[in-house]
Amino acid sequence: MPNKASAVSTHVPWSDRLTAYDREHLTTYLRLLDAWDDEASVEEMAQEILGIDPWEEPVRARDAVRSHLDRVVWLLTTGSKELFKSWPQKCP
Repeated sequence: MPNKASAVSTHVPWSDRLTAYDREHLTTYLRLLDAWDDEASVEEMAQEILGIDPWEEPVRARDAVRSHLDRVVWLLTTGSKELFKSWPQKCP
């Protein structure tokens, strides 16, 4: 479950560039991607990764999982170019 400092939004702040939210939640995105690959349910992802009780807040849970997974797709298809553009210079 995420800690209070990295609380998740119901809807990921969207931008065509990496955001501070993206950088703060990269681990969350990777955990969601892994859970998706393991065929976890939306309820499991909401509760275990996003810290949202899917039985108390079913709409928020569904919307948050979808929003974060949409952002994962963006990161994998487009955003990764920006994420890794300075990688060779930062490698030891």
